[in-house]
Amino acid sequence: MPQQSDPRARGLQLAEQLHGGHVGQAMIDEMSEVCPDFADMTLEWALAGIMGRPGLELLIREFLLVAACVTLGNAEPQLKAHLDSARKLGASREQVNEVILTLLFYAGGPAVRNALLTAHQVFSAPKG
Repeated sequence: MPQQSDPRARGLQLAEQLHGGHVGQAMIDEMSEVCPDFADMTLEWALAGIMGRPGLELLIREFLLVAACVTLGNAEPQLKAHLDSARKLGASREQVNEVILTLLFYAGGPAVRNALLTAHQVFSAPKG
């Protein structure tokens, strides 16, 4: 991603690349109405500041975020958004299943089961 000086512009560009028209964008839009500062922090810090850093490919970062959401066990909207982004970046269903299965002994059976079902939903939906 080319570096721009404006963190919000970089965050918006990355949000469009990862979440354009999908669950992640809906969350940003929702938070813009509920708490604009949270939306700004997400764009400027989480997306431009963290996701936009060099050193790891975006797909690897998405796998890490999928793993974090699975381990939390209570972040299904965020899990869907990151699964969708991983799919958009070229992740296969098998790769995502392996990421999730790796967490069985760390996140627990119920969290892994629920995440596998969520991944199945995301990967069964038409690409958009």
